[in-house]
Amino acid sequence: MKTKEVVDDITMNRAITRITYEIIERNKELNQVVLAGIKTRGVHLAHRIQKRLAQLEQIDLPVAEIDTKPFRDDKKSQEADTTLIPVDITDRQVILIDDVLYTGRTIRAAIDNLVSHGRPSRVSLAVLVDRGHRELPIRTDYIGKNIPTSRTEEIIVEMTETDGQDRILIKGE
Repeated sequence: MKTKEVVDDITMNRAITRITYEIIERNKELNQVVLAGIKTRGVHLAHRIQKRLAQLEQIDLPVAEIDTKPFRDDKKSQEADTTLIPVDITDRQVILIDDVLYTGRTIRAAIDNLVSHGRPSRVSLAVLVDRGHRELPIRTDYIGKNIPTSRTEEIIVEMTETDGQDRILIKGE
C-alpha cells in the first residue's frame, strides 16, 4: 500500500483558520459557544480553533473533550468514559469538532455522550476532512477539506501534538 501526502502543514493551518472564520460569521453570540473536540485529534483541533478565536475576537471559549468509546454501537468498549466538559452545556451552542468524518458513527456516539451531560440549544459539526461514505444521516456545518476516497483507502491526519508534524495522508492501493 502506498501513502501520499495530500495536505501539508500550511494548507492544514489555512483550513483551520477558514473553519474559525466561518464559526465567527455564523455565531452571532460567540459567548454562548462551547467547542467540543472528539478525542484525540478533535480535541487538538478544538484547542487550535479556540486559540485562533482568542486572537481574532478576544474571546476565550471553553473546550470540552468528548470520549466516544463508551457510546459506540459498532465497537463495544468496557473503558471508563473520560469525557471532560468544563461548563454546563444546557442551552449553549455546541460545536463538535473531529479530524475525519467517514461513516458518521463516531459523530452519533459523540452526540449521545454530549446529550447525556445536558441539552444544548444547537449542536453543529466541524471536521478537518470529510471523506464521504456516510452510513448515517450526518452532515457537516464547517469543513476544512473534502477529500473523496474509496472505501479501501484511509485518511491519516497527523498533528504536531501527537505525531510531531501537521499533515494529511491518504493510504491506499
